[in-house]
Amino acid sequence: MANTYAYLAGIAQSVGLVYFVGIFTCVCVYALWPSNRARFDRAASMPLNED
Repeated sequence: MANTYAYLAGIAQSVGLVYFVGIFTCVCVYALWPSNRARFDRAASMPLNED
């Protein structure tokens, strides 16, 4: 039983690591994509704009 648990825990950790690395990569690509620059620049200057 202990070997089965260790095996499944290892698989879960590996799959979780790959999943989170993939999500992190997608977020970084989205944030650094050149066409999103204007949107993020507008969002960054919003607190400085007066109503």
